[in-house]
Amino acid sequence: MKDFLTVCLCFATMLVGYGQGVGARQDFNSPEYHNDGKVTFKFRAPQAKEVKLNAQFSRTQMPMEKDTNGVWSITVGPIEPDMYPYSFNVDGISVADPKNQDLFPNEGFQNSIVEIKGPKADVHTVKNVPHGKVTYAYYSNPELGERRVLVYTPPSYDPTSAKTYPVLYLLHGTTDTEETWTKVGRANIILDNLIAAGKAKDMIIVMPYGRAYPVITKNSGSLRNWENLQEFKKDFFNHLMPFVESQYKIKKDKNSRAIAGFSGGGGTSLYFGLNNPDTFAWVCGFAPGMLKNEFERNNEVPFKDPMATNKNLKLFWIGVGKDDMLYSVIKDYMVVLDEKKIKYESFVSEGGHTWMNCKLFLTEIAQKLFQ
Repeated sequence: MKDFLTVCLCFATMLVGYGQGVGARQDFNSPEYHNDGKVTFKFRAPQAKEVKLNAQFSRTQMPMEKDTNGVWSITVGPIEPDMYPYSFNVDGISVADPKNQDLFPNEGFQNSIVEIKGPKADVHTVKNVPHGKVTYAYYSNPELGERRVLVYTPPSYDPTSAKTYPVLYLLHGTTDTEETWTKVGRANIILDNLIAAGKAKDMIIVMPYGRAYPVITKNSGSLRNWENLQEFKKDFFNHLMPFVESQYKIKKDKNSRAIAGFSGGGGTSLYFGLNNPDTFAWVCGFAPGMLKNEFERNNEVPFKDPMATNKNLKLFWIGVGKDDMLYSVIKDYMVVLDEKKIKYESFVSEGGHTWMNCKLFLTEIAQKLFQ
């Protein structure tokens, strides 16, 4: 604890030196949107030697210019409408935008979020439609302690009614958290809009924290490793599922259960879903994290009996971007599925390993689930 406080004090002192501490003038906005589709980013750091904008809409970091008041700025665009993570690189140190309250929930980095709106509302844009509810709930695990889970209930949900709903378990990516699917993936807004348009069934979405901490560390990459899979599997089936099924109006048959996830969570969704055919009939992976030497181990049940797998699944779906770092290994995985005659649907999009693609993938599968 002493070392942690020392680090925090040193970081706070550094920010004061850069002009971000108590007493620093904050008489500007960032990001600042313009009518022509351009956006201005600003950061006060009078003592900094160099500040760059690092944003997912650009392949390279963009140098910013400092004015006489020590405020660094850059105007970029027009930018394709979407939501993008960004940060400032201040003399080699990555810093979130202190003027922007929209932060990217992640345990591996600190980014802010900028939403670029276009003339036409996106599926993740808040619209004048009935809205569901996102609840922060807590359940207990004797080994892992108190665990938080986010639960989306659709606009029609009434806890006093006898009506029950199908459920989608939605898993986040490596180093992300249970909040990333709502704050970045906009899962609740996407479902609100699709349900209102008659394109998706009413469903409950369960978004748990996917790391088996404190048994498993929070080091980068630990979400998708074998040890975390085994610990999280116990948590998921023995504690999470019984909790949500006891607290919410959820249908409890396999045909009413779906599981999907992104990156490390995508690999987990395939591992849990395909190896538990009596639990899930809908299994989806969004750029699922996997290694070629793990194909046999992580697909023991479906590979052992492909015909039974095809019979049990109503949907086996895989989405990935052409520029995704996992595209090559996912293509190899699909070759194996083809060889074993396991039926699946694939969706190859533009772009890379991004939450922009996650929103696209969720939009695609939400219109297929429980139909």
